[in-house]
Amino acid sequence: MEEPILNSEEQLIGSADSQASVSEADTLIVAPLPPVTSPNARPGRKVEKEHWLSVIQWLCGTVVIAVFVITFLTQAFQIPSESMENTLLVGDYLLVDKVHFAESGIWGHLLPYQPIARGDIVVFRYPVRPSQHFVKRVIALPGDRVHLHQGRAYVNGQLVHDQAYAEHNSRQYDSYRDDFPNDSYISSDVNSTWWVRMHHTIQNGELVVPPNQYFVLGDNRDHSLDSRYWGFVPRENIIGRPLVIYWSMQQPDTSFAGAADGKLSSLVYRLTHLLENARWSRSMHVVR
Repeated sequence: MEEPILNSEEQLIGSADSQASVSEADTLIVAPLPPVTSPNARPGRKVEKEHWLSVIQWLCGTVVIAVFVITFLTQAFQIPSESMENTLLVGDYLLVDKVHFAESGIWGHLLPYQPIARGDIVVFRYPVRPSQHFVKRVIALPGDRVHLHQGRAYVNGQLVHDQAYAEHNSRQYDSYRDDFPNDSYISSDVNSTWWVRMHHTIQNGELVVPPNQYFVLGDNRDHSLDSRYWGFVPRENIIGRPLVIYWSMQQPDTSFAGAADGKLSSLVYRLTHLLENARWSRSMHVVR
């Protein structure tokens, strides 16, 4: 007996029925295939790359903030002379607040500023040589009358009470320095231009401070080249006020053979004696 011949359509239907019966009889669980990975791929490499990108971004942000602060808000200076002792010592490292006296410009609108007052310590460009920076204390303001008698300062006829910061440690009397202004005696340290100009600002034995200028003295009155020797400080020369002593070191011992031979020897000496010469008690000391 011959088998019936099924056409192609019937074969498909039969096949589908058989598949359906299998699906109804048994539940098939198909697991997903694992991802195809390269034998050289490392899962942690992407995480490590993102970590370093974050570190670089943080460093760049820190540098930008530091540059902004140094450029516009503060500036670092080192005290090279004894003219402000004992308020500031040789080897003190200062951060100078450049915003406090920001009378004009953008900071005058964004941040409150304080006018310069008598007794303020200021950092300024040296009028004789503007590339240099000096630090002194303001004694007289524009329009004030100032003179010194036996080393003591008088402003508008009143004695300046400066015992808290002024030092007088010289045993030798100097008529120009201690009885200023003195037009009968000239010190060898006096700037010649100032000597001529000074005579035009003296009235009744007192120095009259011109507009927009300031008369400054060093706290170490007997060892300070200040307004007595080179004149007034123009307002535009004033950079700011010392804010804090962030580090302080004693000067290298000159008895060390080589400490004064050159900058490299001095640097090596400072580094090798860093802990010994550091003035820890002056670090982070607020300047007043």
